[in-house]
Amino acid sequence: MKQSFFKLLAQVNRFLLPSFSKKQLDLSKASKFQMALIGWRYFVTIRALGQ
Repeated sequence: MKQSFFKLLAQVNRFLLPSFSKKQLDLSKASKFQMALIGWRYFVTIRALGQ
């Protein structure tokens, strides 16, 4: 149940949140908001994979 929720959330993130890897964002120049989004996407992705 929990993993399926995170899989759904990962799909929503994929469509709503920007992809910084496509924009080739330099992490040393990222703002705090961008770093928070990267952390959130990482958190959701790890849980959607079940690890």
